[in-house]
Amino acid sequence: MPRPLLTASDSWRRRFKRFNHFMLLMWRLGFGRWVNAWPAVGGRIMVLGHIGRKSGQQRQTPVNYTQINADVYCTAGFGPGSDWYRNLLANPEVEVWLPDGRWKGRAEDVSNCDQHLPRLRQVLIASGFAAYLAGINPRTISDEQLAAACSDYRLIRIRRTEAEPARPG
Repeated sequence: MPRPLLTASDSWRRRFKRFNHFMLLMWRLGFGRWVNAWPAVGGRIMVLGHIGRKSGQQRQTPVNYTQINADVYCTAGFGPGSDWYRNLLANPEVEVWLPDGRWKGRAEDVSNCDQHLPRLRQVLIASGFAAYLAGINPRTISDEQLAAACSDYRLIRIRRTEAEPARPG
C-alpha cells in the first residue's frame, strides 16, 4: 500500500519536534533566560512538564506562552490531536519551567471561555515568528479571521498550585 503524502501540517509537526529537542537541551543547560532574550522574534518559550497518558512517564514540551495576571496561557496550535494536549486532558497536574523558575500547576482547556479570542491573540503575539509561520499576523488580523484561522487551536490556562525552588532554566 503506498504511503500517503504528508500534509503541510505533518511537515511542520516534524520540524517543530526536531526544534523541540534543541529547546529542551537549552533549558536543561540553564539557558532558559537566553532562549527568551528576544521575545519579539523568538517568542516567549516555557517548558511544560506533563505525564504521558499511555506511558505514565514524565514528558517535557516547549511551548509558547503568555502570562496574564497570575495565570499562564499556552495553545495547542496543532489542535486537539497534539500529544501533550491529550496528556493534559488525562492528567492536568503539570510543572511549568519559566525563565525565572519552576512551579507546579493545574492545566485546563479554556477554549470555550468568553475571553478565549483575546487571550489566544496574546499567546500568538508572544509566540514571535511561530504565528507568522502559520500565516497569522496576530497584531493585525481581525477577530473573525483569527477565529476562523485558529478554530482547531486549544487554549490552555495553567494556574499555580505550589512554588518550587528556582533551578537552572
